[in-house]
Amino acid sequence: MPPNVLNTAVLGTGPLGLDLIERIRNSPYLDCGLVVGRTHTSRGLIQAAELGCTTTAGGVDALLDSDQNFAIVFDATNAFDHPAHWAKLAGSGARLIDLTPSSSGTLIVPTVNGDQAAAHRHIGLVSCGGQASIPVLHSIAGRYRPAYVEMVATAASVSVGRASRLNLDEYIDTTRGAIHQFTQADSAKTMLNISAAAPPPPFRVAMTVVADGAEQGPVRELVDSAEAAMQAIVPGYRVTSCTATDGTVRVIVEVTATRSRIPVHAGNLEVISAAAIYASEQHALSKDTELKEHV
Repeated sequence: MPPNVLNTAVLGTGPLGLDLIERIRNSPYLDCGLVVGRTHTSRGLIQAAELGCTTTAGGVDALLDSDQNFAIVFDATNAFDHPAHWAKLAGSGARLIDLTPSSSGTLIVPTVNGDQAAAHRHIGLVSCGGQASIPVLHSIAGRYRPAYVEMVATAASVSVGRASRLNLDEYIDTTRGAIHQFTQADSAKTMLNISAAAPPPPFRVAMTVVADGAEQGPVRELVDSAEAAMQAIVPGYRVTSCTATDGTVRVIVEVTATRSRIPVHAGNLEVISAAAIYASEQHALSKDTELKEHV
């Protein structure tokens, strides 16, 4: 393996884990050394093996028993198990990128503070709703001090797996805390709707910001800038509505998936998977720079 290509492992074999595998295999900076599931008979682990990946079952303990060294481990399991995963991996030297809403690690949103990703060994990605909303909210808050921020995410039921359903409370709490952190709003509220509509709707986040002085023209410029930055990472990200009236801003964003292994309505998976790869590649790029400086 070239010195600037990092060996990675994926914990979790749901649709999110499988999308990560594809992204890793397409990255010039990453290699997928191992995919870890709970049981050998899981459909996702079988699919990972069919893709040519080395696989094992037994969770994080099986990963630690591997004879490989991993620069990065992606945790695509659930918020309940993540703290134990970090406790076991902390001494391994690997960077752990958390795709669960566990609220642990340094929170990274690529277009907001992605330049900090390489400096941290334990990275949290908030949630899909946080990744979709915080770029817009942070952009608005950079100009107008928000008294109140509200974010309502709507995801298609078929794109919300068992682990996500078990972590709904963690999703709400972690996303609300991250929105407060990145906007410094006096008050923040987060909600999640799981829609059983047919056909499945695209992933959508509706945001409300109450801020004195917010006006349509400047707000639209801020939102357009955030949208353009996000589209460089998530091509299916688009603002569908933006209004500012009497100090109340309302923005709606839709995210559609553009990759082969997840359906078009599963933008919730696309946005957080893209963030995970961005954060890991920042670490790889920093290592590449170190190598060049020593040549």
